[in-house]
Amino acid sequence: MKALFVACFGIAASGLAAAAEATQMKEADIRSQIIGRTIYLAAPMGGEFPLNYRTSGVVDGSGKALGLGKFIQPTDSGRWWIQSDKLCQQFKVWYDGSKMCFDLTDAGPNKVKWIRDNGESGIARIGN
Repeated sequence: MKALFVACFGIAASGLAAAAEATQMKEADIRSQIIGRTIYLAAPMGGEFPLNYRTSGVVDGSGKALGLGKFIQPTDSGRWWIQSDKLCQQFKVWYDGSKMCFDLTDAGPNKVKWIRDNGESGIARIGN
């Protein structure tokens, strides 16, 4: 069950070589390109998982459209912050409330490559 949840936050690593050449986002980049927007993580079984990084410091997400309510709590919220040019977040329930931080790099128009502090990585779409 936990593996399915983790898989929903990851995507195939194909096409990451080009993104690896991009420069890591700095705090100002994260604030201008991520904060106040919805970031869509590709789900391995299809569809996208939205995370809303609100300007108030709240992050929330919903897996209802993906049917995740069968496996985990379908919605959760928590807080985000920027530390050493990394986007960090902590949900109330998801990931057992653990803190996690991400290195972010530009991956093309409206896309961002993320690398979590545990080594997991993927590409996400930047929405409005």
